[in-house]
Amino acid sequence: MKKKILFVVQRYGLEINGGAELHCRQLAERLMDDYDVSVLTTCAIDYVTWKNEYREGTEYINGVKVIRKKVDSERNQNKFNKISEKINNDKENKNLGIEWQKAQGPHSSKLIEYLKDYKEDYDIIIFLTYLYYTTYFGLKVAPEKSILIPTAHDEPPIYYSIFNETFNLPSAILYSTTTERDFVNKRFKNNHIQSDIVGLGVDIDKNTPDIDLEKAFGIKDDYIVYVGRIDESKGCKEMFENFLEYKKIYNNNLKLILAGKSAMEIPKNKDIIALGFVSEEEKVNLIRKSKLLVLPSKFESLSLSTLEAMYLEVPVLLNGQCEVLKKHAILSNAGLYFENKYEFIEALNFMINHPEIMKTMSKNGIKYVENNYKWDVVMRKLKKAIEILSFKKEGDSFEKK
Repeated sequence: MKKKILFVVQRYGLEINGGAELHCRQLAERLMDDYDVSVLTTCAIDYVTWKNEYREGTEYINGVKVIRKKVDSERNQNKFNKISEKINNDKENKNLGIEWQKAQGPHSSKLIEYLKDYKEDYDIIIFLTYLYYTTYFGLKVAPEKSILIPTAHDEPPIYYSIFNETFNLPSAILYSTTTERDFVNKRFKNNHIQSDIVGLGVDIDKNTPDIDLEKAFGIKDDYIVYVGRIDESKGCKEMFENFLEYKKIYNNNLKLILAGKSAMEIPKNKDIIALGFVSEEEKVNLIRKSKLLVLPSKFESLSLSTLEAMYLEVPVLLNGQCEVLKKHAILSNAGLYFENKYEFIEALNFMINHPEIMKTMSKNGIKYVENNYKWDVVMRKLKKAIEILSFKKEGDSFEKK
């Protein structure tokens, strides 16, 4: 009989094509052949409102059993902002931290009740990501059989004292990068917990059919591309300012193309083109035909879009204030990083005007991904963690060869 694995994640669905949610779906679908896999999640699609949009109950997505529970109430953004302001000035206040966690959501008491009622039915419970209600309260239910995939990075909430427990509770933690593990170990003094660097495989089809971008989107000039949620927390405000400053200095036809759902106001400018949500086929074409992919976020635990661009042989321009992205740039030699507006402007100008160097970067990128982010390695490590925890082999270690 196959072991029963339960993933717990805040959102799950084909419409959710990024972040920890996509990470969860990719892992769940790849474990199906060897395990009985289910996902416990909410009825929410939107991470800002947590509005119940999916139907409560059970459905199957690409063969994976998905159990959905309703969110008790949508996020009250004003209340959440006020609590966030308070806790940023009082990070050690545990009661305030719990209040913040409930306000952040997705607040689903039914999801936690399900875990309590059915925890004995599962051999291993895997939580993604550290930040949300579903992990904070869910991890307390059966820590002895729980694995945390934290997707953690240096951001304000990780310094709240409530997370001291989160990072010292699970039986195992699986990190995306050595940078993430080192940061978490230093922050939470938790290197006694079984852990491994498992990461994520790049899952993008290089043979995706060609699309005429001028016909599809009216794009005819050279462009750089940003793929992902368009949000101030992702560094997009600074990206817009930096790019518009670049355009003032270097008067050319270069455009900034945005592919993703917007959660902020986008400047009205002829050189910034927002396409909204795009299909996988469109995304591949937009990356593949760009001069480079830009990622302005300070807070990343891995960055799948960066690795996808490298795999498609497209150079990258990354925010060096994020240690993970800086390491990607340095270790891969597949792009440049910037730490302020002027470095962004000059790095972009240098890359655009040195096609031979860009060609070398393109070749370096695909080598970096193939050497470090292959699915067979990722899944071997994940299965090893599951087997060690299910059998509770004393003295065995994830990282033993």
